[in-house]
Amino acid sequence: MSKNYNGYSCGMVYIMTNSAECNQIAAFYRNSEGLLSLNRLYKTQGRGTGSREVSSATPTNGIDPLASQGSLVLSDNQHFLFAVNAGSNTVSSFCVLNNGELSFSDVVPSGGIQPNSICVKNNILYVSNVGDKKNDSNITGFYIDNRGHLTPIPYSTYSLSTPNAQPSHIIFSPDGKQLIASELTTNRLSVYPIDNKGVSSCPTVNDSNGKGPFGSAFTSSRVLIVAEAETNALSSYSISPNGLLDVVCGSIKNGQQATCWISITPDSKYAYTSNTSSRTISFYRVYPNGSLEYIESINSTSNCPNLGAPIDNGISNDGQYLYVLNGNKGSISVFGIKSNGYLVLLQEIECREIPQFGTQGLAVF
Repeated sequence: MSKNYNGYSCGMVYIMTNSAECNQIAAFYRNSEGLLSLNRLYKTQGRGTGSREVSSATPTNGIDPLASQGSLVLSDNQHFLFAVNAGSNTVSSFCVLNNGELSFSDVVPSGGIQPNSICVKNNILYVSNVGDKKNDSNITGFYIDNRGHLTPIPYSTYSLSTPNAQPSHIIFSPDGKQLIASELTTNRLSVYPIDNKGVSSCPTVNDSNGKGPFGSAFTSSRVLIVAEAETNALSSYSISPNGLLDVVCGSIKNGQQATCWISITPDSKYAYTSNTSSRTISFYRVYPNGSLEYIESINSTSNCPNLGAPIDNGISNDGQYLYVLNGNKGSISVFGIKSNGYLVLLQEIECREIPQFGTQGLAVF
């Protein structure tokens, strides 16, 4: 999607305030050099959690309250933006206008308690719900119409492998026939078959190679790469039609702490992880067969007394820029991606409208 607004013609970056009073989306223009400028904030018509954590499995420091990747996502064609409202148990949708600004479309119950991750394929959306002491964790599906309105898919709600499995990310396979749920506390990867009507069925439950499976991404050759928050590593898997995962490259460590979020460049050559507790970004080389090579780690922000604690990240469609949300500052770090995959910090943007703690979710094109 080509954008052109006040000289900003290369795309947009969106983050979510996750405010407990009124959740909002902050939209940023992205110029030809990758640099950001705030457009405005848009209300989701729902509530976030603020700095309150949805999970007892993560630190109660307000840096990563949703304990998830994918709380804010764009549709494949970038016509729609979707957000979770974990405080009001709803999902919101927006139309993305030709200038990158947003128009509110819909808000619907998420089918569970404390939604924290969304995945989209064509006109199908699924959301994971963390649950609570009285409600199991689950996944639930919705149809998306041409206005961005959401309709629940009958019989699409399925529990995870245990009642309190703590979903940390859900993702569709490239062909949309499978949905993979990372389960943070059970150390499992549950693979749900999705039929041609978007309906899920019982999952194939796989053990994660490393502890604390969190964010995930697919390469162009259908290799699944998963970040491991406790092992502090990446593992890659091949996935069979029956949902079984085979390890291609197991737990390649980076020596950092809280390796949770992952993005892969469009050409599938490079992967980057956010390591929240060590306040760094790690760079991996990805080979065509799914093998992984750890290269280096750098600070998420420039050297200063208050280094950024990186959480959600995303890469521009052209593969030239990496955007990282810092969960302890409410700021976004902008990195240029060199042709050899190495990163160069270009900008750190802070806005008074963005909460210092509690902000979560990042989407970019």
